[in-house]
Amino acid sequence: MPRDRSAWLQGAKAFCLQPPPVVRRTWRLVLLGPPGVGKGTQAQLLSNALGACPLSTGDIFRAARSYQSAPGSAMAVAQERMDHGELVPDDLVLGLVVERQPCLRCRGGFTLDGFPRTLRQAVSLDGMLETHRLRLDAVISYELSEEELTERLSGRRMCRRCHAVFHVVKRPPARAGVCDHCGDVLERQRDDEPRAVKARLDAYMEATLEVEEHYAKQNLVVSIAATGEPMVIIAHTLDALAARTLPSEENHSPAPRGLAPSNAG
Repeated sequence: MPRDRSAWLQGAKAFCLQPPPVVRRTWRLVLLGPPGVGKGTQAQLLSNALGACPLSTGDIFRAARSYQSAPGSAMAVAQERMDHGELVPDDLVLGLVVERQPCLRCRGGFTLDGFPRTLRQAVSLDGMLETHRLRLDAVISYELSEEELTERLSGRRMCRRCHAVFHVVKRPPARAGVCDHCGDVLERQRDDEPRAVKARLDAYMEATLEVEEHYAKQNLVVSIAATGEPMVIIAHTLDALAARTLPSEENHSPAPRGLAPSNAG
């Protein structure tokens, strides 16, 4: 069952109604990788395997579209920039995450997708976690060629209600244009339009090179080839995590292969 992320999507005044599962170890992960590499799918699979809540900054902006941000507001400006393949300003992204800091303390752990995307954001995240006496267990960097990324993005379709993701060729819905899960309409996101795809990839590469270098200095980066089916990729990811000795404030033992190595906080 998908985790309730009300506090993440709606902000500090909201509460998650579904408590996190009881897990043997709390995992706190950052997912890196360009748009279209499959971070959202892997975040959900990691959630299933480890109990960690999938937290995506992109989901915050997509959820905000459902209530139409006021023209000229910070959220509206952010959405317009995303539609043109541009990165959202640091100050806005940092403000959103700072407001949602309780989600970083969740006893079920987290996978962060879409944050941090700049060195400033990475340093700020370090500070937030240190304030709460927490630390990252790993930074998973998913890698794929630009040609395959472009193909994935141009064919991607998302449900406007539940945000499930399909692909017109590689993962088509049972009925064309209709979500298999909730029956609502599937749409191409404006930032997946061909004109925006290259701009998104270029912006990502320029901004996140320093982020990966920052985490590489901390020996946190785990590189995963994002080729093949999602279940193959998650298997490689879990194997790579299990091969590491990952420090935790609660449990210092290595993770068993393919199991949910988390600890109830």
